[in-house]
Amino acid sequence: MVPPPGGSSMRRSDRHHPRLRALLFVTRRSQGESALMSRFTSILLVSPLADGKTWVLMRDFGYDVGSEGSADRINVSIGFETDFASIPRLLWTVLPKWGRYGNAAVIHDWLYWRQERPRKAADDILLEAMGVLNVAAMTRAAMYWGVRLFGWIAWMRNQADRAAGYDRVLADLSLKAWAISRRRGSIARLTRYGWRKMHRRLSASS
Repeated sequence: MVPPPGGSSMRRSDRHHPRLRALLFVTRRSQGESALMSRFTSILLVSPLADGKTWVLMRDFGYDVGSEGSADRINVSIGFETDFASIPRLLWTVLPKWGRYGNAAVIHDWLYWRQERPRKAADDILLEAMGVLNVAAMTRAAMYWGVRLFGWIAWMRNQADRAAGYDRVLADLSLKAWAISRRRGSIARLTRYGWRKMHRRLSASS
C-alpha cells in the first residue's frame, strides 16, 4: 500500500474518522499553502551550552509569515537561548526535541518568549512553518495539538522568567566550553510566580 502524503501508513478506515480527517485537513492545507509562500530568512546557526539541553543562536534568523517578503517578519535575536521543541522526555523516541521541524520550533520558542502575539497565533505560525519544512502531516498534527493543549505551561514559565528578571537573550556571546544556562527549572519558577500572583490578588481584594 502506498502511504498517503506525509508518510503515514494508517488504515483506510482510520482515515475516514471525522476528527482525524479534520485534523489532517488542517495540517495538509497548511503545508499546501505555506510551502509556496512563506520562508525562513537564513540557515539556523546555533551553539550548544554545556548543560546539554540549551542552544544559543549565533546569527540572525527569521521567518516571513504568510508570504515571502511580507511585512510580517519574525526576527529572532542573536544570543537567544532555545531548547528547540519543548517535548516531554517520555515522548523523545517518537518526537525528539530536534527533527525536521527544528527551525519552526525555534521560531515558536521565540514567539512564546516575546509574547507579542496571542498564544494561538504563535501556534498557528508553528503549523505554517512546519508546512514550509515539509514535516509529515501526522507529525505536524501531533506538534500543533500538543502546543494547543499543553503550551500554556511554557507560556506561563516564560512569564515567570521575565517577572524574575531573567533574559533568554544573552548579551555576551563569548561562551566558554563549560557555560550553562542560568535559567531555573520550570517547577520552581512557576511555583514562585504562581504564589506571587495569588498574593497580589489577595492583597488587592482585601
